[in-house]
Amino acid sequence: MPVCIIYLINILHLQIPTTVMAMVDSSVGGKTGVNHPLGKNMIGAFYQPQCVYIDTAVLDTLPDRELKSGISEIVKYGLIRDAPFFQWQEENMEKLLKRDPVATRYAIKRSCENKAEVVQADEKEAGVRATLNLGHTFGHAIENGSGYGTWLHGEGVSIGTAMAATMSEKMGWIDEGLKKRTYDILESADLPVKLPNNSPMKVETFNKLMSLDKKVADGQLRLILLKGDLGKCMFTGDFDTNALQETIEEFVKDIDS
Repeated sequence: MPVCIIYLINILHLQIPTTVMAMVDSSVGGKTGVNHPLGKNMIGAFYQPQCVYIDTAVLDTLPDRELKSGISEIVKYGLIRDAPFFQWQEENMEKLLKRDPVATRYAIKRSCENKAEVVQADEKEAGVRATLNLGHTFGHAIENGSGYGTWLHGEGVSIGTAMAATMSEKMGWIDEGLKKRTYDILESADLPVKLPNNSPMKVETFNKLMSLDKKVADGQLRLILLKGDLGKCMFTGDFDTNALQETIEEFVKDIDS
């Protein structure tokens, strides 16, 4: 969180992201936050940078695990609002993993364009901006319940995205083909789509931590779920709670299978 939000408030700040995750997500939009034992990004503010400077050359030294973590957020944009971009990712994932400079620049540029369009429409996350959190409610619970630092953010989001796709398919909001494409693209990026055998996550852990999510309103959990064709989603509290519990139970059960 920039110090200038709290101290010396008139100081301007620039964003110079050095990871894929920061380039495609946190550097654009002005959201700042820190974690709290109750949940992810529970303390923070909106403070727009005066400039975002992205130099993809710094990614040459980025660890592979961090690279893949950032790709999970790139996948998100295709799933929620940009079907052609998702299709491009399916065709170019190997290039992204090999750090092809042309593919990398395009993926980051298109991700930033997608986020900027959403933020322009809803800066303070009162509506459509919440759709940028696909997979995050599940993912934040995994990050918190597993102990912060166990999972990189994008790894938690990847599992959470798989859970969101699974739940969406259970409710009949998407077909089996789109669910499979979601799993396939995450796996092609060498991202996790299930919890490991030693995960401490339980059904009650998910339910407790998700109930504390910042998107809970008037005691009602709201989720971002896929609905319809590729590139479409919904931010809603009107979902099948049985499908939610079945999804959590399915992923927890897989820990021991």
